[in-house]
Amino acid sequence: MTVDCKYPIGLVERNPSSTQPKVRFPLPSSLFLLPSSFFLLRFTMKILTDWGFTREGWRKNSRGEYLVLLQGGLLTGFVILPVYQLPGLKIQSTHLLYIIWFMASILGLTGLIFIIKALIDLGKNLTPLPYPIENGELVQTGIYGIVRHPLYSGLILAALGWTLFQMSISHLIVSALLIILFEIKANREETWLTKKYPDYSEYRQRVKKLIPGIY
Repeated sequence: MTVDCKYPIGLVERNPSSTQPKVRFPLPSSLFLLPSSFFLLRFTMKILTDWGFTREGWRKNSRGEYLVLLQGGLLTGFVILPVYQLPGLKIQSTHLLYIIWFMASILGLTGLIFIIKALIDLGKNLTPLPYPIENGELVQTGIYGIVRHPLYSGLILAALGWTLFQMSISHLIVSALLIILFEIKANREETWLTKKYPDYSEYRQRVKKLIPGIY
């Protein structure tokens, strides 16, 4: 059996004073998403511009853009990387296992504190690039009075905490790569900071790079 319908698919409204129904077509939901998507895109572009990202910088890697890409790739890989433990590695002692978990929790919590405090103290000077922002200031107080690169320190501590908690060899390898990357990125960043801020040389001698009081 076939049914012919002279009205296209839509919402049919009945008008009591008329014998002909009115067909109202609903607007696609995508139309309502366009303004919010456009706003989100402009907001993202503004943040990237404030951080110092430019098209020329991406082409020439003039401000360490490729280091940021490598950092993002390593951090993403660390998160999605499956846990791999050495065959036969199993902690038999419950007390030893609790001690390991406690140490891992301390590392992770300390790393989280470092990251949050660094973001707060850095404020408007924040940029993922090793190149300092144009109108930035040299921050030497708060967590930056304890270590020169607390964001890097926090990420390293958090990565080591998760690695120890899982006792994962795969995450240990990525953690080692992160340490090497942050060492390279910090050195390049400090070269630019020394040129930009006359006080950075004295600050560099007074405050350790990644580990408070040690390194």
